[in-house]
Amino acid sequence: MAVAVAVAVAQRNLARWPPAVASTAAPRPRTFPFSANTIRFSANFIVPIVYPPLFAEPRPVLRLARAVGGFDQVGGSGNQSSEDSVSQKASTWAEPLLDFVATNFLPLALLSGIALGLVNPTPGCLAHKLSLSRFSTCGIFFISGIMLHSRELGAAVEAWPAGLFGLGSILLITPFFSRLVLQIQLTPHELITGLAAFCCMPTTLSSGVALTQLVGGNSALALAMTVLSNLLGILIVPFSLSKLIGAGAGISVPTAQLFKSLIMMLLVPLVIGKVIRDSSKSVAEYVDRNRRSFSMISAILLGLVPWMQVSRSRSLLLTVKPAIFAIAVGMGILLHFILLAFNTIAVRSLSVVSGGDQSVFSKKENLRAVIIVASQKTLPVLVAVVEQLQGALGEAGLLVLPCVALHINQIIIDSFLVNWWLRRDQISAKSKEV
Repeated sequence: MAVAVAVAVAQRNLARWPPAVASTAAPRPRTFPFSANTIRFSANFIVPIVYPPLFAEPRPVLRLARAVGGFDQVGGSGNQSSEDSVSQKASTWAEPLLDFVATNFLPLALLSGIALGLVNPTPGCLAHKLSLSRFSTCGIFFISGIMLHSRELGAAVEAWPAGLFGLGSILLITPFFSRLVLQIQLTPHELITGLAAFCCMPTTLSSGVALTQLVGGNSALALAMTVLSNLLGILIVPFSLSKLIGAGAGISVPTAQLFKSLIMMLLVPLVIGKVIRDSSKSVAEYVDRNRRSFSMISAILLGLVPWMQVSRSRSLLLTVKPAIFAIAVGMGILLHFILLAFNTIAVRSLSVVSGGDQSVFSKKENLRAVIIVASQKTLPVLVAVVEQLQGALGEAGLLVLPCVALHINQIIIDSFLVNWWLRRDQISAKSKEV
C-alpha cells in the first residue's frame, strides 16, 4: 500500500513540474521503458512534500536526507558567517576613521612631522643636509602649476585689486606689527626680536598656496601674491628690518642669492607644471580626475617642512626653559590671530566700500586667498637673513627658534580654518538642496 502511494505521488510531481525548455511542437505522449510496478522507493528516503503557502503556484520540494559530512558543511557556513560579521564590524569602525583622516589630512601631516622630529631628529637632520626642503618646495609649486587652469589665470587678473591689497598688507602694513611685539619684555630678548623680525618677512613659499587650493580659493591669485611678495621682499625686507628693528645695526640681505633661489624654487617648477598641463590633454584630464590625491601629495610635501625644522631645532629647544618658550609660542599664536583678524576686517571693509556684493573683495575665492596668504610669514627667508646678520640682533639660534614654532603654528591654525570653511560650504550646499 505504501509503495502504491509513493508511485502515485511521484507521477503527480512529474506531471505538474514545468518543462525546462518551451517547445512549439505538438506534445508527445509520455512513455516509459519499464513498468510503473517495478519502481521501488525506500520509506526512509522520501520526506513529506512541503508547499510554501506564500506562493500562488507552489512547487513541490523534495527534502532528501543529508549525506555524510553534512554537519561539516553547516559548520563551514557558520565560520563564514562569523568572518563576514567580523569584517563588517571592522569596516564600520574603520570608515569613520578614514573619513576623519581625509578631512583633516593637512593638520595630521603637520602634527606627524612635528612628532617625528621630536622623537627622532636624526632622519630630519639628514633630510635637511640633503636639501630635501628645496625639493619639497619645488614639488609643491610643480603640483600648483600642473593643477592650474588657464581660466584661473584670468580670474587672478580680474582680482588684481585684491592682489594689490594682499601685497601691501604683506610687505608694508604687517611689518609695523613688529613695533607692537618689541614692547614685550622677555628673557632671552632674542625670542622677542625673532618674532618682530618675522613680521617683516614676505608670505610663505608653499603653505599659503596649498591651503588656498584645498579650500577652493583663487589659487592663481595666491600664486601671484606669493611669487611677487617674495621677489619684492628681497628689496623691501632689508629696509623694514633696519628701520623697524635694527635701528642702524647695519643689516644687509644677500639680494642676488635670494633672488636666484626664489626663481629656481618658485617660478621654474610652476612654469614647468603649467607647460606640461597645457601640452598634454591626457595629463590635464588625469590631474583633474585626481585633484584630491594631488592635494594630499602637496600636503605631505608641506609636512616635511616642520619635520626638518623641528629636527634641526630640537637640541636648542631643550636648552630654553619650558615656561619661557611656552610664552613665546603663545605670543606667536596671538600674533597670527591678530594678522588673520586684521586682514579679514580689512578685506570685508574694502568689499563694502568698493561695491558690496559686486566687488572682487566680496567673492569667496578671492577673500579666502587674501586672508590666508596675507596672514602668513615665511621662515626660509628669515633663516637666510639671520645667517647674514652674523649676530647683529643676537644669537641666531634663539632668533629663529620662536619663528620655527610660529611658522608651524600658523600652518596648523590655517589648516583648521580651511576645514571649518569647507564644512560650512558643505552645510550650505545641503541646505540649498533641501
